Amino acid sequence: MVRPIAMLAGLGFVGILLYSLIMGAVSFISEPPAKTVEHEFHLHPKEVHFASDGPLGKFDRQQLQRGFQVYKEVCAACHSLHQVAFRDFKDLGFSEAEVKAIAKGWATETPSVNPETGEPATRKSTPADKIPSPYANEVAARAANNNALPPDLSLMAKARHDGGAYIYSLLTGYTDQKGFKNHAGQELLKEFPDAKTPDSLHFNPYFANLNIAMPPPLAADGQVTYADGTVATKDQMAKDVAAFLIWSAEPKLEARHQTGVAVIIFLLIATTLAWFSYRNIWAGIKH
Repeated sequence: MVRPIAMLAGLGFVGILLYSLIMGAVSFISEPPAKTVEHEFHLHPKEVHFASDGPLGKFDRQQLQRGFQVYKEVCAACHSLHQVAFRDFKDLGFSEAEVKAIAKGWATETPSVNPETGEPATRKSTPADKIPSPYANEVAARAANNNALPPDLSLMAKARHDGGAYIYSLLTGYTDQKGFKNHAGQELLKEFPDAKTPDSLHFNPYFANLNIAMPPPLAADGQVTYADGTVATKDQMAKDVAAFLIWSAEPKLEARHQTGVAVIIFLLIATTLAWFSYRNIWAGIKH
């Protein structure tokens, strides 16, 4: 008696699911969802190549140093890098003395405690310290940025789809909303007249909701002066800092690539040896 009731209950449940599926499909076809401005005008990241791309990719140390310079002189005023310590900059090709000088001369000092009074204090950073935040806390960060909270950039290249390409596209994607068209040739303000960007925000089609609180950080060519003589165009600076943030998100990327190649070679050799062993063991046996 219990089994037939359970079967009927299961059939009833399946029937309800099928009914819901069919009705949902009919509703979607007859009344398709309204198009949104984000769906129609949000652009996919631009195509850009980095030396670290691909299974055999390696970091370009000179580019990483240039990207660090852009971060230090432009981005560090608002964005933290909590997961990176000063000593990690040795991986960029800096010497130990240079790392100590970078830490000591950092614009924001490291939070500390006065050993005599126990009161909060600050001190010069050392190579063992993490990169200090430019703000004392979230309240101070929001107060300085019109209530917007600048995100930490340590893992930004891993936290966003297309990583470095997204960062590069965002930095170079600021444009005038008036007259902006998507890939289909539709003009934004003609299709969505009420989608005008508020005065406190900035239009960027590579940002999720098209309007971002951060003003264009790379405002003009030559904003930084590269030590290696590279011409600091906006495009070059954006690509360099994107490469630096790819490194900050995955500093062991080269080691992972090398390990992957070694594992593949090992598996190929092991497979070959296993095949010859199989042939040798079963060589005298006829099928």
